Amino acid sequence: MFGSSVLELAIGLTFCYGTVALIVATVQEALAAAFRLRANTLLAGIKSMLNDPRFSALAQLVYAHPLVNPHSDGSVTGERTLASRPSYIEPGYFAIALIDSIQQVPGNFARLGADIDAVADPQVRRALQGLYARAGGDLERFQRLIGGWFDNAMQRLSGSYKRRQLLISFLISLLLAILFNIDSIALFRTLWQQPQLAAHIGAAPAALDAQMLRQLWALPIGWQSFPPVLDTAFALQAAGWIVTASTTLFGAPFWFDLLQRAVQLRSTGTRPDDSVQVPVASVAVPAARDVHGAPALPAAGA
Repeated sequence: MFGSSVLELAIGLTFCYGTVALIVATVQEALAAAFRLRANTLLAGIKSMLNDPRFSALAQLVYAHPLVNPHSDGSVTGERTLASRPSYIEPGYFAIALIDSIQQVPGNFARLGADIDAVADPQVRRALQGLYARAGGDLERFQRLIGGWFDNAMQRLSGSYKRRQLLISFLISLLLAILFNIDSIALFRTLWQQPQLAAHIGAAPAALDAQMLRQLWALPIGWQSFPPVLDTAFALQAAGWIVTASTTLFGAPFWFDLLQRAVQLRSTGTRPDDSVQVPVASVAVPAARDVHGAPALPAAGA
């Protein structure tokens, strides 16, 4: 069984890590929206997929299509003039936009194979020729194959984006740990010696609010003296910052789910020993009655 000190220590650490992860996720989402990271990453992925790094050929035509970029006026002349950049493109709409961009005469599907043969880039032309041959002249199947090609490219792009976001998350959390001196090693020592500091954390919070921040500041977090002395204690402190920054990579939902389980375990209390048997004949138990004085029905499972 967990001792009360161990449980309070786990609750305090979990609450701290969950709050830091939530703050980091909020800052990260704000940065992604401010710098349009998703939209720029999607644009870079389509430029790479269509082998158009200068955004002057197929990628430009696709982004000028209303199904891909409905807020555009269709007069895209370069990447700098692209005022609206979507953060998500439906694979089916991308396929239609790409076919419309390839066709010399819009809507003339009879000579689509000849239009594909006229694509300037050899790599894209070869990919489209292979998909068109497998479609067997079926336009809908050809569109589904292009949509699958787009999905495959976006999955690789999504993996690269997530790895980059993990690095950004680690750097933000490390900066936060240094600014507020969130030292996991010192926090562990203090909570182990004084478990009552985490005892007032009653439930797993669901949002970043003033109550959560007040509970966070109640933990041993912050600078006692600044700047720190560069000695062996500072090296241990830096290691605590790195541990704190590493915990945010698990994400806030992981830590708050763990916190909720720990709080529920604490509220349950110690389970009585089932091995102790009380003789039935030695204890007189009065019959249970309801509010009207009639015998009460037995509880389910009794």
